[in-house]
Amino acid sequence: MKKIKTALLSYGMSGKVFHAPFLKLHEGFELIGSWERSKKLIQDDYPEATSFPTIESILEDDTIALVVVNTPVATHFEYAKKALLAGKHIIVEKAFTTTVAEAEELVALAKEKNVKLAVFQNRRWDSDLKTVQKVLNDQLLGEIVEAEFHFDRYNPSLSAKSHKETANDGAGVLKDLGPHLIDQALYLFGMPTAVMGDIRITRQGSLVDDWIDIALYYTNLRVRLKAGFFVREANPAYTIHGKKGSFLKVRGDVQEDDLKDGKKPNRDTWGTEKPENEGLLHTQENDKEIREKVSSLQGNYYDFFDGVYHAIVDDEVIPVSGQDGVNVMKIIEATIASSHQGKIISL
Repeated sequence: MKKIKTALLSYGMSGKVFHAPFLKLHEGFELIGSWERSKKLIQDDYPEATSFPTIESILEDDTIALVVVNTPVATHFEYAKKALLAGKHIIVEKAFTTTVAEAEELVALAKEKNVKLAVFQNRRWDSDLKTVQKVLNDQLLGEIVEAEFHFDRYNPSLSAKSHKETANDGAGVLKDLGPHLIDQALYLFGMPTAVMGDIRITRQGSLVDDWIDIALYYTNLRVRLKAGFFVREANPAYTIHGKKGSFLKVRGDVQEDDLKDGKKPNRDTWGTEKPENEGLLHTQENDKEIREKVSSLQGNYYDFFDGVYHAIVDDEVIPVSGQDGVNVMKIIEATIASSHQGKIISL
């Protein structure tokens, strides 16, 4: 199997938890190392890896084919552009960029350089979303009338990470949890025709938004996306109502917690939910009312990296494209405009 030599641009939580374990698991990738600034940590976990002193030392290494841009959001555009200009394939963490214009420029540059650009929307491979997608694909609810997605947390304290709490173009829940919710909605339902957004600051002393309520308008469908830090009793992560029935699903994917606990992913049993987190289906089929639990599908972020591998090696479709990233940024910009202007924004 051809090896894609890969470097990270950071080895904090994102690099350690979400990227390195899967790059090591996949036989097609070789984790060369990471750019490390003050703390030198990657060799504690991967002794064979290199701790690069600068981004230039990565970009000037002709053996490195893929660069993972997993730095703070406000730096994504600068670093992704440098990597593309150096002829590297890239994976860019969410939020893809800070503006639509930046996102479109990166997509155009990747096309010009004939390299692959993927946006790291790993939560398409959560057990939760995969299960919701199957319920929709099996048409168990009939024509969908409305859907509501939540990313609820109870965390009134400010983050110790300064880039998350300093007022900058990449900070705030809209560009942190928002891209997950927005991407999942677009992945399932496509682009809406209009957006209504409400953005607030609710934590004492916060300088950045920490509560969002976004309504996506479709011809015969409304989708509502919510996230905030004062939800002690969480709502269902997914509530979907159709003309035949409803499906409710709590957020039960175990991958992030398992990765933070240091567990190593595999291709067989990884991402298996606890049975008590199964979704509730209440619908009707052949004049018979059905109310039952639905077994969750297995989640695995490995599938994202496998898709990136085959996109680079076999020229297959990238699993989350740059255009997908552009579309998410369009919703984010429309949400900001709507919240500021107090009106619905047409797309």
